[in-house]
Amino acid sequence: MIAIAALFLVVLLALLVARMAEVALIATGLPYDVARFQARSAMTGVGFTTNESESVVSHPVRRRIVLSLMLIGNAGLVTIMASVILSFAGTAGGSESFKRLAVIVAGMVPIYLIARSDRFARWIGTLMTRGLDRWSDLDVRDMVHLMQLTRDYAITELQVKPGDWVADKPLANLNLPDEGVLVLGIQRADGSFVGAPRGGTVIHAYDMLVLYGRSGVLADLDVRPDDAEGDRAHVHAVSEYENILDHDVEESGVEPSGSIPQH
Repeated sequence: MIAIAALFLVVLLALLVARMAEVALIATGLPYDVARFQARSAMTGVGFTTNESESVVSHPVRRRIVLSLMLIGNAGLVTIMASVILSFAGTAGGSESFKRLAVIVAGMVPIYLIARSDRFARWIGTLMTRGLDRWSDLDVRDMVHLMQLTRDYAITELQVKPGDWVADKPLANLNLPDEGVLVLGIQRADGSFVGAPRGGTVIHAYDMLVLYGRSGVLADLDVRPDDAEGDRAHVHAVSEYENILDHDVEESGVEPSGSIPQH
């Protein structure tokens, strides 16, 4: 019976470690469902090759978490197998083996229910979050997930050239948020940097802009000339973004709060 008790303990510890890893991965910016999938993949050694896996491997903190899970998972699997073998070792006959199997099944049922419990998940999540906030530096975020970067949205740098549509104008006059574009920062030609610029900030030729928005609009801004054609491109981009917002309203039923002004 000692072996059976050890089996229950190992399974509970494995469950606890997996939950802790999920919370730690979420703390680095991974969505809940992705963190849960990757934690279980690493724990079981399955190792699915997915886009989410690449985001884990390329992130130093996540890589350490997953590596620890893989080591613990392998050790736990060996321990579980050994415990199962020892649980049935020395049994006198089929009746004794059946009794021990019944005990194992009966013990695994509450463990399974605990694993499925939302209350348990919330308790572990709260406990781990407090511990991570107090004793760790797992505030390294992944901008890809935090800003929901996909094929449609990106963060990019744009080198302003003389004659560009954005050159020598204050941000407030460009109305870039109406196109779904935000200026996150400006690297000046003299080496100075303007973070979170306001509407009165003037963009000069040879500035390097750090932009967030739809990939197509960002690419258009890079070649948009300062003439009537450039103005028409701006109007077209604004119209497209309004259509996107209208579509979101139809799907969610929630009115948009409007674009974020830079002023």
